[in-house]
Amino acid sequence: MLNYFNYFTEIEDRFQQRRGALLLLSTLDWSLIEMWREAGVPLEAVLRGIDAAFDKYEARQKKGRMRRINGLAWCAQAVMQAAEELREAAAGSATTGGAARSADARESGFEHERVAVHLEAAATALQAASVAEEACRATAARLRELAADVRGTTSESPKANDLEALERTLTVLEEKLYAALTAAAPEDLLVGLKEHAARELAPYRARMGAVLLRQVEHQFVQKQLLVHYNLPRLSLFYMSQQ
Repeated sequence: MLNYFNYFTEIEDRFQQRRGALLLLSTLDWSLIEMWREAGVPLEAVLRGIDAAFDKYEARQKKGRMRRINGLAWCAQAVMQAAEELREAAAGSATTGGAARSADARESGFEHERVAVHLEAAATALQAASVAEEACRATAARLRELAADVRGTTSESPKANDLEALERTLTVLEEKLYAALTAAAPEDLLVGLKEHAARELAPYRARMGAVLLRQVEHQFVQKQLLVHYNLPRLSLFYMSQQ
């Protein structure tokens, strides 16, 4: 499995490098990156798309003054085009990357103990939740079971397929947790989060298709719901690098 942190950090680094100034990514930007990752958009395609978007922007900038690029959504169309080009280039070709992906997993720093600590920390936070308490406690119990399973393995680092299976399980747990939180959240809170998402997305609607807009809005609202209730992300993408 591709190094978890690389997908996020390399996209952030490339965007900041091409922009030419430090700009912390927004919640909207992170939601877009997560959507790309969940859709299976290769890191190479995202980086190519960012470069293509900035190349086009810089060419136009020479002809007249333009507003500075302040978000990844400006690159969304170019990223999807780059992904399609990569798919077409790979059509009919054999792939032999299994061994390399396993090596990536071994070298990624995803040792069993760090994974277990991440799961247990999330479980502790959920155990103390004051909203959707039954769902939070059930999720916490499941996370502790997974942490025990991780510690019970014998190799120094999880195999790539083990990490992928664990991440799939965490994705399912997160989706169930989101459903419980959404059902428990007041109507005005959910309406406010959707309005916030709409305001954030407004500058980029012309550059993003309707399906992409809905997906990013959904990711944005989910992330903000967790932030509101001070609850953790379960995915290994959010595991501390310390």
